[in-house]
Amino acid sequence: MIDPLSQMIRLLRPSTMFSKGISGAGRWAVSYSEFGHPGFCAVLEGRCRLAVAGEPAITLEEGDFVLLPSTPAFTMSGFEPAPAKRIDPRKAMHSGEEVQHGRASGPPDVRLQGGYFLFGSPDAALIVSLLPRLIHIHGDSRLSALVHLFGQEASSERAGRDLVLERLVEVLLIEALRASQSGDATPGLLRGLSDVRISEALRQMHEDPQKPWTIDELGREAGLSRSAFFDRFTRTVGLRPMEYLLAWRMALAKDLLRREDLPMDEVARRVGYGSASTFSTAFSRHVGQPPGKFARTSALQTA
Repeated sequence: MIDPLSQMIRLLRPSTMFSKGISGAGRWAVSYSEFGHPGFCAVLEGRCRLAVAGEPAITLEEGDFVLLPSTPAFTMSGFEPAPAKRIDPRKAMHSGEEVQHGRASGPPDVRLQGGYFLFGSPDAALIVSLLPRLIHIHGDSRLSALVHLFGQEASSERAGRDLVLERLVEVLLIEALRASQSGDATPGLLRGLSDVRISEALRQMHEDPQKPWTIDELGREAGLSRSAFFDRFTRTVGLRPMEYLLAWRMALAKDLLRREDLPMDEVARRVGYGSASTFSTAFSRHVGQPPGKFARTSALQTA
């Protein structure tokens, strides 16, 4: 059975670009401007506060993991009032020794491993739009173990460190998204996957994207009437069913055009179109350029 979440992760193709240790002691606060790329933070020991723009402030504790799929502006601080030091994340993109905030002497109140990574997919913006702005995982023993393993590896100088960290970030991303699936999540893919009816329709669309799906057929797969399915899917996922299916088909088409040397009619067939011409028309309307040009441009960029 196809797992939509795993498919999304594979399509996103995350890779670690930057990670370093951060500590804070006494009175301290740092304010980061909006970044756009996905950021993460693992709490290795201690506690601190995190205030993401547009979200209520939260307390982070040892073992917690935070994922910001598009990293809006945020402030991180201790629990005593302090003026925030402004930081531009684009100017702080270099590895190095642990960054210390606040009191220079004595043990830190909190130690974190933070950083950012990139998504290799040209459809990253679409997929990120289906994720919550802030994912905070607390009290998950499995994720906590991964957080500590990540911290140990990040502080080591062993051979293969960067490759291990890259794989760990991918696993942390999967585990964070898996752990955050709940019915009270914001509309998006994670909330859809937590809905037993809607998740079945999502799995069918991902498993068989070439099938000429209709609202009626997807509703039957979900065990709902046409109108009930349409309303529930739209409310839960944040996109209309056919809108989601089109976006997913186009994401798959881009991946095929970029990574495979296939005839255009075969690409069309794999994503649910009866001919290369109808696929080309739909692709051009959705992407803004013909599939052939997209494939040539992608080949030049990866050459």
